[in-house]
Amino acid sequence: MELVNTHCHSHFCGHGEGEVAQYAAEARKAGLTTLAFTEHYPLSSAFDPDGYLSVPASQMEAYHRDVAQAAQDCPSMDVLLGVELDYLGALEDRRLDQVDFGRYAIVLGSVHFVDGWAFDDPAQKGRWLEPGAPDAIWRRYVELWCDAASDARQPFTAMSHPDLAKKFGYYPSFGLAPLYEQMAEAVASSGRMIEVNTSGSYYACAEMFPSPGLLRAFCRAGVPATVGTDAHAPANVARDIRKGYRALYEAGYRAVTVPTPTGDRRSITIE
Repeated sequence: MELVNTHCHSHFCGHGEGEVAQYAAEARKAGLTTLAFTEHYPLSSAFDPDGYLSVPASQMEAYHRDVAQAAQDCPSMDVLLGVELDYLGALEDRRLDQVDFGRYAIVLGSVHFVDGWAFDDPAQKGRWLEPGAPDAIWRRYVELWCDAASDARQPFTAMSHPDLAKKFGYYPSFGLAPLYEQMAEAVASSGRMIEVNTSGSYYACAEMFPSPGLLRAFCRAGVPATVGTDAHAPANVARDIRKGYRALYEAGYRAVTVPTPTGDRRSITIE
């Protein structure tokens, strides 16, 4: 069965490591047929003052060139140029033109900021410990995520790590099922994909993004799903892809949806 990874980062991202060519070599060795590079699209200094979270704007063309070279060097594998674009809601301070994203085969939509606060940054997680914080943070996170997922003006192809709010293992006092239904309805309305992100198993939450319950909600809503490892080091480029497929199957999916170099989609039957 074909293995695909539609989410990875290299040294171009301030918190990644390794050359693009190293990721491609490891992916080819693991037998992947599709590998998408999805570096974090540049953030302003207001959100990324240290250049740790995203690619500096001055490095984007070098990133594009390295991915193009990897695609040329690996003709047996679809090497896709993509980006991960943070949804900032009303605080968006960049000029984002849909035309600028036309060069990308995949644009991952993500929510890493809740009203300007990087809620999944280990250095800033103290706010989670405030009284009643998990309830408020989860509600606001889901509200922003649904806004992003349903907004036709955004260039997103797929929504990545949908329940990232669980990263540190903090959960609300209420059941999440109603929020899951809201998320499924929001992304279904836009026709976008969601991503099974295998990296979640290595955080405090100890499970992939999304949770089984949320993934089942997406499946019931008819939302197509892809798989990404969110690798930040070449050694992790193929980590747990088969487990991601299994999670999809157990949630009711029978196919993995994969973006193509032309921006179309194809399907792989899960066996």
